Amino acid sequence: MTKKDLIEHCNTLSSVYEDYPFDDVTAVMRHKSNKKMFALISEKSGMAYINLKCEPMQADFFRTIYKSVTPGWHMNKAHWNTVTMGGDVPCEELFSMISDSFDLTKPKLK
Repeated sequence: MTKKDLIEHCNTLSSVYEDYPFDDVTAVMRHKSNKKMFALISEKSGMAYINLKCEPMQADFFRTIYKSVTPGWHMNKAHWNTVTMGGDVPCEELFSMISDSFDLTKPKLK
């Protein structure tokens, strides 16, 4: 899966937008209403990466079962994971991780 594929998938979620606050290489996917980030998508040496928020126990679980899941690069290691594309995470699992990150960061209902 490429960086473009990841961005396209994230854009299918409700009320999100793509932002580039750091550089023109790193896409930050945010909620429109609260502007919170749920995915950070980057590419280096032709390899795509995505940082996703997780519940701490689930973050550890993913790191133990998938070699391509590591503690979040430049993020809180307890709550964020980095997934390297082309690794051992199945697409269905990756899409579930994206959805979970989206849900963890979406605006709270009052």
